[in-house]
Order: sequence, then structure tokens, then C-alpha cells
Amino acid sequence: MKKYFLFSILCCLFSSAYSLEATSINSGSIVNTWIWEKSIGGSDNPYTATPKTIGFNKKVVFTPNGRVITYKNDVEIRNSTYKVEKGIGYFDQAEHDLITFEGKTYIIENLDNQNLTIVSNNTDASRTIYKR
Repeated sequence: MKKYFLFSILCCLFSSAYSLEATSINSGSIVNTWIWEKSIGGSDNPYTATPKTIGFNKKVVFTPNGRVITYKNDVEIRNSTYKVEKGIGYFDQAEHDLITFEGKTYIIENLDNQNLTIVSNNTDASRTIYKR
């Protein structure tokens, strides 16, 4: 009886561990295709730019191997590397997730399964919002 009890506990542990791993979705992953929705300027340069106001569509594709591919109106315009790391924010001097690509560093302000908001980690603090 004791063997059956231990066997059933082990089966439950392995099956639940497997099912948790198999169904987990890394909703906070930057790796995906992101479509530009709008950009909002910082306090020194207030503006709002959208694909409609600026006259073109933009998307960025973050790949699992550390590349970011930028498209303008579905034409590839840049292919470079990106790096995600912990770092200090310019304004609040607090630790944030930072992403560096195309020569600039951004604070990852919001990242979930549908939204990506990045803020320039400098005095400008312009905000760019992407959707999946």
C-alpha cells in the first residue's frame, strides 16, 4: 500500500510539472513582431506621431538570436543586434529592464502578450508604443 501511495504521489508530481511547463506562455517575451502604434515626445519636445500622421507604417521584429529587424512600409531598412539587461533609469535612478538597439537605450516600461512600451533612457524620454 505504501508503494502505491508513493507511486501515485510521484506520478502526480511529474504530470503536474510537465503540464505547467507545457502550457506556460512567456507573455513577457520581447521576441516577436511588434507593430508601431504611436510615439509621444518627452516634456521638452511634446508631440504625438502615428502611422497616419507621419505617413508610414513601421514594425520591428526581435528574434531569439539577438537580432532586431526594422521595417518601414514592409521594406527592411535595418538589421542589427539588440541586448536586454538590467540597468538604471535616467530619471528615477531606479533599476529597470533596458533594451539597447539601433544605437539607443530604452527602458522597457510595459511588456505583455499584446503591448510593448519603451521610453528613451535619456533627457528626451520619448515614449514609443507597439502592439503585437
